[in-house]
Amino acid sequence: MRFMHIADVHLGAAPDHGYLWAKDRGRELWESFRRCIADANEKKVDLLLIAGDLFHRQPELSELREVNYLFSTLQQTVVALIAGNHDYLRPGSPYSSFPWNENVIGLFSPECERVRLPALRTEVYGLSYHAQEIPEPKYDALRAEEGDYFKILLAHGGDAEHIPMRKDRLAAAGFDYIALGHIHKPQVYIRNLAMYPGALEPIDCNDLGPHGYVLGETHRHDVKLSFVESAGRQYRQEELAVTEEDTVYSVREKLSELIRRCGVQHMYRISLVGEHHPQFRPDIREYMKCGRILEITDRTVPAFHLEELQRQYRGQLVGNYIESFGKAPRGLVEEKALRYGLEALLYASDS
Repeated sequence: MRFMHIADVHLGAAPDHGYLWAKDRGRELWESFRRCIADANEKKVDLLLIAGDLFHRQPELSELREVNYLFSTLQQTVVALIAGNHDYLRPGSPYSSFPWNENVIGLFSPECERVRLPALRTEVYGLSYHAQEIPEPKYDALRAEEGDYFKILLAHGGDAEHIPMRKDRLAAAGFDYIALGHIHKPQVYIRNLAMYPGALEPIDCNDLGPHGYVLGETHRHDVKLSFVESAGRQYRQEELAVTEEDTVYSVREKLSELIRRCGVQHMYRISLVGEHHPQFRPDIREYMKCGRILEITDRTVPAFHLEELQRQYRGQLVGNYIESFGKAPRGLVEEKALRYGLEALLYASDS
């Protein structure tokens, strides 16, 4: 049996609000989900597992119809899904009462339920959120029933407010695979047993690195797992080195080249590092024009040769000022205070 495991699709979200490219991002979440469905057909997936937060909030009827249509295009795939903390089933939610296609199974009870799929020799267990927060460790006491079927648990959570989990109890619960959701970074939770696929597409600047889905193949009660990168964009954190020789426009050219090299489609948080000429000032507004940049942090300091200055101005104000900061290593704040103070003392007469 071959399965695909996704989570945290967050349809309806509008990432990067306020930035020029934000108008496209919400639509991209839908397109990423559509591509995922197409991949399930191409890879002849038997079971699609959705471990919560398919939607970013309570879904509208029109959104459910769109999702249901995409599910209807699956040629041989059964869909099993639960609701997470973002798309929880509040009273009157159309989520649970919606007339899903016959290939869709919603485990929408607030307590764990089990669905048997005889054609796949598989059982799927899961529960859905009926509130935004569930501090009780609902998965700790779960046990898979005995039998020959391959047993899967759909589980959403893993922090103090959203069904806290214990690895030892999950590992001893008798499941053959645990399909997790809620954590947006792809990661192995329990080796060869439990995985977070991460958000299908990155949602905010903390969702760093590649994103996609888990593809699994069962061999009796063993499973072979692989992560498939499918997201069109990434959030990336990059450092850009600045030197004494740099100018505003040379730094801009360096930044443009970095973005071309890493991918113009990605969103960036940039840290400027190194030592700049004492009379140079980074132009953050100018650098923000270089691409999809969310934030630029200036961690550079003015370049002064401190030992030489201390010898040159020993016993004078500049020498005493340097001495008052003590010897390295110094923190970034202290280093900047020292160097910007020196700049004021040494170049005040030039202004």
